[in-house]
Amino acid sequence: MKAYIFPGQGSQYMGMGKDLYNFSNLAKKLFQLSDDILGFHMKNIMFNGSMEVLKKTKYTQLAIYIYSVIKAKILDNFNPDMVAGHSLGELSALTAIDVFSFEDGLILVDKRASLMQEICEYIHGGMAVIFGLKDEIIEKVCKEDNGIVVPSNYNSPDQLVISGEEKSLKRVCQSLKKMGAKRILRLPVHGAFHSPIMEPAKKKLSKFIEKISFKDSKCPIYQNVTAKSVTKSNDIKKNIIEQLTSPVKWKQLIENMINNGAVSFVEVGPGNILQGITKNIFNKIYKK
Repeated sequence: MKAYIFPGQGSQYMGMGKDLYNFSNLAKKLFQLSDDILGFHMKNIMFNGSMEVLKKTKYTQLAIYIYSVIKAKILDNFNPDMVAGHSLGELSALTAIDVFSFEDGLILVDKRASLMQEICEYIHGGMAVIFGLKDEIIEKVCKEDNGIVVPSNYNSPDQLVISGEEKSLKRVCQSLKKMGAKRILRLPVHGAFHSPIMEPAKKKLSKFIEKISFKDSKCPIYQNVTAKSVTKSNDIKKNIIEQLTSPVKWKQLIENMINNGAVSFVEVGPGNILQGITKNIFNKIYKK
């Protein structure tokens, strides 16, 4: 069975989308539609903007969503047996399989990004990737800290991301380094995504999302919150809202996809960040 996977923040790059625009008339139409709906030239930001501008959450999420959905729309024989998306990528995946329209997805991503950016501006938080420690050790150290810091992305067997308040994040990183972490990498973001800090954004998004029309999925989507396959629109909607404050269970959902028959994974989006992570998980399952 063939699975299609859609990336989240971190896969953006300068000039992204020019290749799609030059290749397809449908791509040209959707880029223009995006500019018309948003009321500003997102196309210009993607094609000609600096990395400094492109890495702002407000623009990053829109750029990756637009690129990923357009790529899915112009792919030959896009007929997935199952799909998944990493964080923001979940919205790209849902649009690609027609759970909601491109236009509604664009508005939803714009709202989601704005709400998250808003919190980043008044709460100083961050994220860090921890390499080479067992999940249980990282979970325990986070839980024992007095501040807000939690596991936020279960990416692969040897890689877990934590999110939290800046002071708490620094304390936990120092503790994990002493406990034998092979490497700790601070991510270039100014927000504690997928943590309780995003609760105000979740409340506002839950009200907004009710205005969007959802359909049942035509193939299983493995969502971040549960790591399990979902097809019913009400379940999908609930999980999208919960995702803002819940960890991304990427490792677990890829394992479930493999156990349920996935033998190939096609990444749909800018870059190939997920390919390496997913290959690592696949090799672990295959060696069992």
